[in-house]
Amino acid sequence: MDSSNGAGRAYIGSFTSAGGRGITVAAVDEETGALTVLGATDAVPDPSYLALGRGAGGAVLYAVSETEKGAAAALDVSHDVPRLLGGLRPVDGDSPTHLALVGGHVVTANYGSGSVTALPVLADGSLGAASCVLANEGSGPVTERQEGPHAHQVLPDPSGNWVLGVDLGTDSVRICALDAETGELRAHGETVLRSGTGPRHLAFHPAGGHAYVLNELEPTVTVCRWDATAGVLEAVGETPVLPAGASGDAGRASYPSEVVVAHDGRFLWVANRGHDSISVLALDSTGEQVSLITTVSCGGHWPRDLALDPSGRRLYAANERSGDVSWFAVDPETGIPAPEGSLEVPAASCVIFA
Repeated sequence: MDSSNGAGRAYIGSFTSAGGRGITVAAVDEETGALTVLGATDAVPDPSYLALGRGAGGAVLYAVSETEKGAAAALDVSHDVPRLLGGLRPVDGDSPTHLALVGGHVVTANYGSGSVTALPVLADGSLGAASCVLANEGSGPVTERQEGPHAHQVLPDPSGNWVLGVDLGTDSVRICALDAETGELRAHGETVLRSGTGPRHLAFHPAGGHAYVLNELEPTVTVCRWDATAGVLEAVGETPVLPAGASGDAGRASYPSEVVVAHDGRFLWVANRGHDSISVLALDSTGEQVSLITTVSCGGHWPRDLALDPSGRRLYAANERSGDVSWFAVDPETGIPAPEGSLEVPAASCVIFA
C-alpha cells in the first residue's frame, strides 16, 4: 500500500536491537489523532532519532543509527515502506542520539564520543561523507554518567545562524557556527549550567528569545535567554519538573527525556522516564517564568520522546519499555493532556510528523 503524499503521516523510530521494527510509517487521523501503521523498515539499525527534509524527488527522512560505530542514513519516504538513498554514512563518532538539518547538512550529536558531526545533503537528498567532526572536552561530578563529554542533542536556533549542542557529560550547551559551503563546524561559545544536572535536550520559545534546557540527571528545566545576534545563551533560572518527593518506578530515580513548548508559548511539557509521566508547566507572557502545574501518566513505561503534532492539539509519547506510542488531547486552556489512544510500537524511541 502506498500513499499519495506525506500529509497526515508520522514516522516512529525504534531500537531494532531491542525488538523494534526500525522505522515505522503511520497514517495520522486528523480528527482523532489515531495512528495506523502503513509500513516499516529495519534497513537502519537502531534508528533512535529521525528528522524530515527534502530532496530532488520529494520528502526525505534522515535517521541516526545509534550503534557503537555510529552512522546516519537518508530514506525515500514517497512510499509507505521507506527506502534507503545510498548506504549508511559513518558519522566518525560513537552512538549518535540526535540529528538536525542545518544549512544543507545533517548534523548529528554523538553521545558516546561526545562529538558533533556534519554531513552534506546531496542533490537527491542522500548524504555525503562527513565534512567535519567537532570534538568536545570536559566532564562532570556524576562519574558514572559524566566521565567525559556526551553530546545528546543538536539543533539550529530559530534564526538558523547557530547550531546548539546539548552535552550531558559536561553540563553545558555549546554554540557553534556551520559554514554551509564547506560543512565546517566552528565552536563559538559555551554556556555552563549547574554542575551535575546533566542537560539532555533543549527547546526554544516560539518568540525566539528564550530556551528551555531539560536536565536528565536532576529533574529540572533551566530557563535561558537567547541572543541570536551575538549567539549567546544565558541561564537565568531553574524549575523542578516533578512534585517534591516524586520518584520513579520501584523508588528509583526519574530521568527526564524530552521538552516540548506549545505553539502559542503558554505551556511547556516534559516526559519523565521512571516517573512515567508528562509534566505540564505554565509559562508567563515573557517566557521567563516557569511553574509546574501537574503531572499525568504517559500511558506506558519509560517515555523516551514526546512530540506535539503540527496542529498543536495533541501530544504523542514514545514509551520505549512498554513498546507503544500513546496520544493525548491537549486542553487549550489548561495545557493538561488527556489520554485518547495508543499504538503498539516495540522499543519506540521517537515520533516526528510530516
